[in-house]
Amino acid sequence: MKVLGADIGFGYTKATDGRQFQVFKSVVGEAAEVQFGESLLPGVPQYPRHVILGGQGYFVGELAETQSRGRGFTLDQSQFLAQYAKILALTALAPFVDSGDPVRLVTGLPISFFRKHRDALTALLQSRHTITVVKPGGADREEKIVYIERVRVVPQPFGSMFDLMLNDIGKPASQRFVSEKIGIIDIGFRTADYTISDKTRYSERGSQSSDAGISSAYQAIANVLHEKSGVSVELYRLYDGISKGTIKIKGKSYDLTAIVKAAFQQLATRIAQEVNRLWADDWDIDAIVITGGGGATLAPYLQPLLEGEVLPMPPEQDARLNNVHGYWKYGMHLWGG
Repeated sequence: MKVLGADIGFGYTKATDGRQFQVFKSVVGEAAEVQFGESLLPGVPQYPRHVILGGQGYFVGELAETQSRGRGFTLDQSQFLAQYAKILALTALAPFVDSGDPVRLVTGLPISFFRKHRDALTALLQSRHTITVVKPGGADREEKIVYIERVRVVPQPFGSMFDLMLNDIGKPASQRFVSEKIGIIDIGFRTADYTISDKTRYSERGSQSSDAGISSAYQAIANVLHEKSGVSVELYRLYDGISKGTIKIKGKSYDLTAIVKAAFQQLATRIAQEVNRLWADDWDIDAIVITGGGGATLAPYLQPLLEGEVLPMPPEQDARLNNVHGYWKYGMHLWGG
């Protein structure tokens, strides 16, 4: 039985089968005819991001960002599930699936959306899906049946906890995360999720979602850029500029260093205040884990503001993948044996 993990995030979509993984921006666009489909320079091979689903062609991820005239991107959970989640998930999972073979999937939802949307997400994904994958250039097409036999949806930050707790065959690997009380701060693009694993038990009192995802800092940066340049930059087009510290708009370069530092410091202060208030009665927390793609970015700003021992993040690890690796490990725990 093949087990897959998928993290269908507002900023990035990630998937793994335990051996391979892929990550792409959660952007969906209309498929256009690309007259020259090859890269101008040889690069790292990537999975196809042009798919046909329900008779409609879509570009997904960076391909949509660069090639689609009409692009879809949202931070609204209901709209995200209704319009984008299925396309993103199937594009991410299709390369890891043999057509028609049953697979089992673990995925997650932010805590604030978990109760309301868990059943809808399960129903959306747990089915036989026919998808056509179009290879670069457009001539080579493969129709594939993605048969998702079972879906398990978990609160999103528990993916990172499972990643720390379990090994690659789904067995407990770290006694500390099994026997201690661990606080988890999972900062994604749209939301920040806070939860407590008390000897592996979920703490309702110590768990909540906030809209303090990294996108709120991106929005602050975009607002400053709009004031300076007159251009409204889409949030998903800020990634590279923020990473490099500069962005070029209509031929003019803008130094983002101070703007980014101020936005990240403000967001970290807000998150620390929320966490310290939420966990005020949980003074017996043994350690705190900061995770998620936004967590990796904010950790230097956030760590000094938190009350308690904060475990360092491995510098070589892509924190965007912590949840999806944990989902897969939890799937191996459930079904691998």
